[in-house]
Amino acid sequence: MDILIIQYAVETVNPVFGKERKRTMEQRISFSCDYMEGAHPTILQRLIETNFAQMPGYGADDYCESAREKIRAACGAPNAEVHFLVGGTQTNATVIDALLRSYQGVVAADTGHISVHEAGAIEFGGHKVLTLPHRNGKISAEQIASLLRVYEEDVNHDHTVMPGMVYLSQPTEYGTLYSREELSAISALCREKHLPLYVDGARLAYALACPENDVTLKDMAELCDIFYIGGTKCGALLGEAVVIPQPGLISHFFTIIKQHGALLAKGRLLGLQFDTLFTDGLYQRIGEAALRAAEDIRTALRANGYQLCFASPTNQTFCLVDREQMEKLREYVDFSQWEVYDEMHTIIRFATSWATKDEDVCTLCRILRDCAAREKAAS
Repeated sequence: MDILIIQYAVETVNPVFGKERKRTMEQRISFSCDYMEGAHPTILQRLIETNFAQMPGYGADDYCESAREKIRAACGAPNAEVHFLVGGTQTNATVIDALLRSYQGVVAADTGHISVHEAGAIEFGGHKVLTLPHRNGKISAEQIASLLRVYEEDVNHDHTVMPGMVYLSQPTEYGTLYSREELSAISALCREKHLPLYVDGARLAYALACPENDVTLKDMAELCDIFYIGGTKCGALLGEAVVIPQPGLISHFFTIIKQHGALLAKGRLLGLQFDTLFTDGLYQRIGEAALRAAEDIRTALRANGYQLCFASPTNQTFCLVDREQMEKLREYVDFSQWEVYDEMHTIIRFATSWATKDEDVCTLCRILRDCAAREKAAS
C-alpha cells in the first residue's frame, strides 16, 4: 500500500497561520487529539516581544488585566471575575471543590469529562460525580429534575450524597452542542433549585465558530453561574480562563486556587495568551479551519461506507469500525480509540484543530478511500 506512505516536500498553508511551512520527510499524520501543536503564531510573537518586560506575579500584571477586560466585554459581563488557570482537569477539580460542601456531589453526563477522563480527580477531592445517562453526549433539564426529585422524596436522603451543582460541556465530549433552548431550560431549573451551573468550555472556540451553534459568550454569561473559556485546545500553549459573571459566587476563590496548586506564579504567560486570543476576534474565528477539516473528514467517511456515531458539527468525528478496519487504519494514521462498542467493534475518534493542515486532511481522506476499496475487493 505504498500510496499511503506519503512523501512530504511541499509548501503548506493553513488559513490560521497565513504563512508557509515546509515538511521534507516521511511522516505519519495524526488526528488523535486537538492539542498536538504548540500555539498560534501571534501568541508566540507576543511572548517574544514581551519576554523581558518585568511584571508582578500571580495574575496581577497588565496583560492579565487587559485580558480580563476583553473577556468581560466579549461576555457582556462588565463586573465578572476572570481567573486564569493552567489546564482543564485542574480547573474542573478546583472549581467543583470550591463550589461544593463536603456532603455534596456534582451532576454530570455519564460521558462527561469529569465522569470518565479525569482519573477520578473530582472523587480525589472528596466529591462524588452523580452521573446521568447521556443522549448524544448531553443531559436534559428533565433528567436533572428527575434526579433531584428522587433525592428529595427519599426519606433517607440525609444518608446519601446531595446533588450540589450541575456540570455540562460545550461542546460535549462527543462534539455535540447544547442549544440555547436546552441551556436555558437547565439554567432555569438550576436557579429554581439553587444549584450552581458550571460549563466546561475546553473546546469552546469550536462551538463559537460552528454555524449550528446559537449559544454566544453573552448567553453563557447570562445562563451559567460559572464557566471556563478553553485555551489549551484552542490556540494557546496552555491555559483556561474561568469566568464568574456575578462576582462573589465563590468567596476567596483566588486563595482556593492557590490551595489547589493551580495559581501560576508567572501568571503573565496566561494573561498574555488570552489577551491575544481576545484581540480582533481571534478566539471567535480560530476554530473555523478545524470545522471545515472535520466536515471534509465526515464527508469522506460517509462516502466510503463508514458508520458515523454522533451528529457532531464541531471538530470531533466519531465512527464505528471493526477490529480489522481499526488495525488497518492504524497502520497509516493516528486516531483515538474512544470506547469499546461490543466484542467486534470499537468507536474511534478523529479530532481536528485550529492548526490542522489541508494536505493532512486530503491524505486521511485518501487513506479512508483506499482502505475501504481494499476491504471491498477482498470481500
